[in-house]
Amino acid sequence: MDRRLALKQLALITGGAILIPSCDFSQESVLEAYQNLQINESDRNALRAILNIVFPGVHLKKAEELDLQDFVLVMANDCLTEEEQRVFTKGLREVESYSKKAFGKSFGEMDAKEGAEAFRRAISKDGMPTAPDAIREFLATAKRFGLQGYLTSSYYMTEIMPYNMIPGGYRGSVNIAEIERINTNG
Repeated sequence: MDRRLALKQLALITGGAILIPSCDFSQESVLEAYQNLQINESDRNALRAILNIVFPGVHLKKAEELDLQDFVLVMANDCLTEEEQRVFTKGLREVESYSKKAFGKSFGEMDAKEGAEAFRRAISKDGMPTAPDAIREFLATAKRFGLQGYLTSSYYMTEIMPYNMIPGGYRGSVNIAEIERINTNG
C-alpha cells in the first residue's frame, strides 16, 4: 500500500472524527431559529395544539402533519414588529392558563368540537366575556399565519388544488359542475 495514500486517508478520517461531534442534529437546535421570540419547546407544543384546533384534520391533513407551528413561528419571528412579537409571545404563554381558567382544560386536552367553540369564544367580541387583548391578538395572528402556511404547503398545492405552471389548452364553453375543483391561480 502507498504510504502517502494511507496518510492522506488517515488525515481525512481523523478530521472527520473531530468535526462530527460539533454537528448538532437534535430538535433543540430548531428553536434557535426563533431568537426574537425566545420560544421553548413547551410553547411550541402549545402552539401545535392550538393550530390543531384551527385545522383539525377531519377531511384534510392536520396542522401538526404539515408542521404549521414552525411556519407560524418563523413568520412571527421574521415578519412582526418588536411590539407585535412581544404581544404574540405574551399571548402564547398566557393562552394555556386562560384556557384552563375559562374552559376547565387546556386546548391540547380538548377535542375538535370543544376546541373550536373555545377558540370562537376567546376571539369573539360580541358582548360575551372575552380573552385578554394579548391572547386575542395571538390567536388571530396564529390563525392568519396558519392559514397562509396551509394554503401554501406542498400538500395543498399538489393534492388539494394542484398548481399548473402553464395553463392547459383551450376548452371552449364548459359547464362547471358543483363538485369540480376550480383552480384559483389561473
